[in-house]
Amino acid sequence: MQAPPSVTTSFSDLLAAAAQGARQLEGDGVLSLALPLAGRDPMALLPHLGGLERFRFLWDSAPGLCLAASGRTNSLELSGPRRFELAQRFSAVSLNRLAAPQDCPPLARPRVLLAFSFFDSPLQEGEGMPGVQAVLPRWQLSRQGRHCWLRLQRNLGGDVTARSLAEELWEQARLLAALPADPCSDPHSSSPAITTSSPWQEGYRSAVERGLELVESGCLRKLVLAVRQQLLLERPLDPLQLLAHLRQRQPGSCRFLWQQGDGAALLGASPERLLTVRQGQLRSDALAGTAPIGPAADQLTRSDKDRREHELVVEAITEVLQQAGLATRRPRHPRLARHGQLVHLHTPITAALGEQQPLALAGALHPTPAVAGLPRREAMAALRSLEPFERGFYAAPIGWIDSAGDTELRVAIRSGSLRGQRLELTAGAGLVQGSVPERELQEVALKLGVLQQQLSLPLRPASAPW
Repeated sequence: MQAPPSVTTSFSDLLAAAAQGARQLEGDGVLSLALPLAGRDPMALLPHLGGLERFRFLWDSAPGLCLAASGRTNSLELSGPRRFELAQRFSAVSLNRLAAPQDCPPLARPRVLLAFSFFDSPLQEGEGMPGVQAVLPRWQLSRQGRHCWLRLQRNLGGDVTARSLAEELWEQARLLAALPADPCSDPHSSSPAITTSSPWQEGYRSAVERGLELVESGCLRKLVLAVRQQLLLERPLDPLQLLAHLRQRQPGSCRFLWQQGDGAALLGASPERLLTVRQGQLRSDALAGTAPIGPAADQLTRSDKDRREHELVVEAITEVLQQAGLATRRPRHPRLARHGQLVHLHTPITAALGEQQPLALAGALHPTPAVAGLPRREAMAALRSLEPFERGFYAAPIGWIDSAGDTELRVAIRSGSLRGQRLELTAGAGLVQGSVPERELQEVALKLGVLQQQLSLPLRPASAPW
């Protein structure tokens, strides 16, 4: 069998590793094999990864890790208050029981992919997003720097043998190596125009006024109200084209895609890290306080309202981690972090993980006051009553956990849901004492407008609200 030109491992080595893994499993379980490739772009290769798989995932933090995945080997969907605990258990069982006989670098480790919804259960049973979706993918293509690895994971049994799995991986590597250098959508190509957009200002103004009454009365210290805008495009659009635009215009954020079958695709570019674990060290980001690039950004660190809003988030994250027994560290003052055309107040909070489970801490942290409010329980109840839509994935954790326990979860803000020609964008603003409704409407309009601009979606002159 001829070697793919980009693969440095011989087929005989791959076959020997497959046989070793099958012996470990005693013929029953998930075998996970990997091959190094010449440096390729996982975003560009995702449409060609594994053929017509009904699940697609992209994690694009390039120049850090870029990860594309497709298909399901094992998966979990459930709702309820124990969703983080059960997702941790599913991840541990899935990753600990598979046989991965090769010695691979950290970027190539097997990963369970995770997408949580904002609330632990949908408002109406049987409708909306489940509380968590977790997937051990069939195909995984990861790149960091100049290093790139392709991984295939399947349950052995029936027609799937160690040899057939090795042959399938080898053939896929050969096909990917034969593709053009960048078969992905051109980020400079034109996107379809927006033909119609749903009005949101009056409904949001009313919700903001009622939310401010709760804040000014002392029932809440903070409330983050979101709005959802419905856009109709001239023609259906591949979400990867939008992600290619976001890569060009949001280099400091982490781009992501979660798409189940023919359903709506969640996509976005999140600037906010809920938590990252690397070699036992945890980091969480407090990100609150927003201004556009320009003179207003220079005033952000001196804005009393924005500084108070930001400090509430810092205090809440620090308290959660300290209650879990972690010794936290943080800089004394927030810094400015630029993400595309917006600037945010940003405070990184770090700690040694110790014996804590990453997803248990994620469950304790979510939702932070940056996306919900304080006190948390009362703020969540207010969101249920004031927001006329299900948040679904919006502002919820999305990411992965690998076989060594390293984890990354981002908060799914700066995001949208795309199905054919219909795109839903969601954005929010934080209400604290001293907030002015008109300014909160301006902040949400700014975020929605910037996201449309980053996605390169022009507004057709004849467009009108629904």
